[in-house]
Amino acid sequence: MEPLTIRVDGSGRVVIPRDVRIALGIPDGGELRLTVEDGELRAISRAAALRRIWAETEALPAAAPATETLFALRRAEAKRGLQEDQAKAPGKAPGDG
Repeated sequence: MEPLTIRVDGSGRVVIPRDVRIALGIPDGGELRLTVEDGELRAISRAAALRRIWAETEALPAAAPATETLFALRRAEAKRGLQEDQAKAPGKAPGDG
């Protein structure tokens, strides 16, 4: 898309042309997040912000679900307890039921 020049009215409002709104997926009444970076006004639509967040999170390493992690920790703890109990029992080798 070619650069556009738009005017700011006396109240500080700007009109974003329809074709630009369509290209950015901004619905009527939609919102934009505005930031000033390096002396430039930057606007991002909600849809574009969500796409950026999804892309950033997909790049993260996958983590095990919390429940699986908790179960694994509990199993390891139970195994240690069983081994300690077996070590304390006289005349039984570890692994004997």
